[in-house]
Amino acid sequence: MTFSSLPLSYCTNVHPGRTIAEVEDGLDRFTLPIKSNYGSDLAAGLWLAAPVVQEIERTADGAARFAAELQRRGLTCYTLNAFPYGDFHSARVKENVYLPDWTKPDRLDYTLSCARCLAAFLPAGVEGSISTVPLGFKPFEQPADFADRCADQLIELARRLDYLYAETGKLIRLAIEPEPFCVIETTDETIQFFARLRSRAADQNALDVVKTHLGVCYDVCHQAVEFEDIAASIRSLVAAEIRINKVHITCAIEVAELGRHPETLTALSRYVEQRYLHQTFARAASGKIVRYVDLDQSLTSYPPAEFQQATMWRVHFHVPVDAEHLGPLGTTRGELKRALQVIPNLNYAPHLEVETYTWEVLPGGGSPNIVDGFTRELLATRKLLQG
Repeated sequence: MTFSSLPLSYCTNVHPGRTIAEVEDGLDRFTLPIKSNYGSDLAAGLWLAAPVVQEIERTADGAARFAAELQRRGLTCYTLNAFPYGDFHSARVKENVYLPDWTKPDRLDYTLSCARCLAAFLPAGVEGSISTVPLGFKPFEQPADFADRCADQLIELARRLDYLYAETGKLIRLAIEPEPFCVIETTDETIQFFARLRSRAADQNALDVVKTHLGVCYDVCHQAVEFEDIAASIRSLVAAEIRINKVHITCAIEVAELGRHPETLTALSRYVEQRYLHQTFARAASGKIVRYVDLDQSLTSYPPAEFQQATMWRVHFHVPVDAEHLGPLGTTRGELKRALQVIPNLNYAPHLEVETYTWEVLPGGGSPNIVDGFTRELLATRKLLQG
């Protein structure tokens, strides 16, 4: 098997999009210039926040009109990011990005609205994918039956996606995205949840629709931050018959040999910021992993002994995928390369999307650099995909 023959996608959650007008402005100001610089067909991996899909669905032909606007701009869309429900560009997002969780009706309703919109956007004969929250955030208080309640809502979603397929001929798959400190974060937890999900689906005569419509979004930097063996992780999902519906092409920050290069903490402190959550993991020489929920000034100024003694840190901060180094800091680009060596061996082709949403909060970043920065990322990704 090879990589997907669809155009490479880049996720538009990097741009504000709280209204249809704001989404379309982002397409004009950023997406079209990026596509022009890239020099090839490019897909817009749209992030449509809940207020935007509500605005689209307010009129009977709203999705068709938006699809026509995409076509007028010469843009393809086959995947949506439905992970952030609300404003992903507020002053403080942090743990709020995981709300509502998958026990809440609002999460189901929002995802179904996204699916109906995507069905209108999809080119003929192309399957769609929608990435979503990995159930919820572990540090939040949750009831004992939380996972079962999430599973039941996801089973209902699978049934509805199957109805949508019957009505429109558009096959859309959900992609649950494991992430550090979430209810599903590791590969083992992913496999365990899907076993639970399928057991409940079998009891509800819904196993076939669950297998068809529910899989994962494999965000490479998330599993790299967990210090997982990326190739083994992907093979484990395949062995468990969990479909990888979407791959987020991403890199995180890596800090190696801190004891020999203490100045790297000064460089890392520049990445402390107030909008997004940056889960931080460290690995000792023994292999033990220690965890810190968010990169902050206390961690970079006075790290706990276990962090000081660790041989390597990894930080969930999406950094440009073309970067091997960020000054004295490293990146997990090597893990991305390993993932892209395994993906073509699958007997299907997952959707591929570059998802660096942090350009506005990168040190020295900001909107004037997004077009050039994303162009470099996409060109570098194309080179990796071409071998």
